[in-house]
Parts: sequence; structure tokens; C-alpha cells
Amino acid sequence: MNDLARKPLDSSRSLQLLSEISGEEPLSQRELSRRLGIAVGLVNSYLKNLVSKGFVRVKNFPSNRYAYLLTPQGMAEKSRLAYQHLSYFTSLYTVARQDYLNLFRSLEESGVSEVAFCGVDEVAEVAYLSLRETGLELVAVMDDGQKGNPFFGLPVVTLEDGLGKTGVPVVISSLKRREELTSALLGLGVTTGRIFVAGATGQRLPAFNEHETHK
Repeated sequence: MNDLARKPLDSSRSLQLLSEISGEEPLSQRELSRRLGIAVGLVNSYLKNLVSKGFVRVKNFPSNRYAYLLTPQGMAEKSRLAYQHLSYFTSLYTVARQDYLNLFRSLEESGVSEVAFCGVDEVAEVAYLSLRETGLELVAVMDDGQKGNPFFGLPVVTLEDGLGKTGVPVVISSLKRREELTSALLGLGVTTGRIFVAGATGQRLPAFNEHETHK
């Protein structure tokens, strides 16, 4: 799953921009920035690249205003990127589903009966589907940015709150943020032996009493 995690962000941003520009409405950089949730300067950088490749053309309006429109080459590029992303997410689902299943089965065989998730996104949902194929129980879901949201019947709590309530193994359930989340857990005093990442090699299975509430 490591190779999938390295998928470049550039192609994703390009697809987002091309998709927004493909409509009939002429869009300014400021409007594109608002819709995509990224800085205007970053939008400008991506647009310059797309214009230089002939995928986007600039249209002038009175009062020194500009809009960006898709060229026929840009339409073809948008279709290519869309297919590329579909293939990527299909591969991601297949690999992640199996990697999490292997991890959960290993934990179960080692005597673990409960786990906690750390990180909520589309990969966390894949992880949950794999968990359902084992006898493990999900007892906590942690994500500071998703506090209060439901996750398959459980409320999402902050990392600090989740760690204070349970001492079970913590599974990183986000692919994009796994390094960030791992660092956050370590900063809160969680030992490396309690943190598990699907697909990682050389992980030591837990040897502690999983029902103890300690870090």
C-alpha cells in the first residue's frame, strides 16, 4: 500500500481544476480558489501549467478581468485523468482492504479482541469493512478534526479523549495522514508498540493487557 500512498497531488488538483473549468460558466482564479479550497497563488501556478500545455485558454473581459476555458485537448486530458483516478481508487480499495484484513487477523490471532481507529476518511471505511470480517470489536474512533461526527454507530472523539478511555491497540485508519497521525499519537505518549499501520512490515504484535487504560 506504500506505493499507492505516493500518488502525486498534482494530477488530482489538475483534474479538479479541469472539471471546474469544463462548465459553461467562466470562472476567475478567485472563484476557482474558493471552490477548490486552495490558495489563489496555488491556483495560478496550476493554471499556468495547464495553459502552457494547451489544456486551458485564457479569455479577456473588460476591466482587466480574465476567465479560464477548457480547450478540446483539455477535455481529452480531463477524461484521461478521470480514468487514471478511477483505476487508482480501485487499486487502493483492493490493496487496502486486504492489508487491513491481514492486520486485523494477525491481531486477533495474538489474542486482541478490541481495537481503536485513528483517522477518519474513505480509507477508514475500507478498514471497517475488513474489521467486520474478523471477531475484533471497534471501541473508539479518534480524529481531532471530525469530533462529534458518527462513524458506523460510534461518535468520533479527539485523540486525547480516545486514548484516555481505552488502552487497546490503535490502528491508523487514514492513508493520507498516517505519518501525521502517528506523530500525534507519539506526542501524546503512545508507545510505538501500540500503533499499527496496515501493510507495514516488522510490526510487533501487542504484549500488553489490552483492557488496561494506559498509554
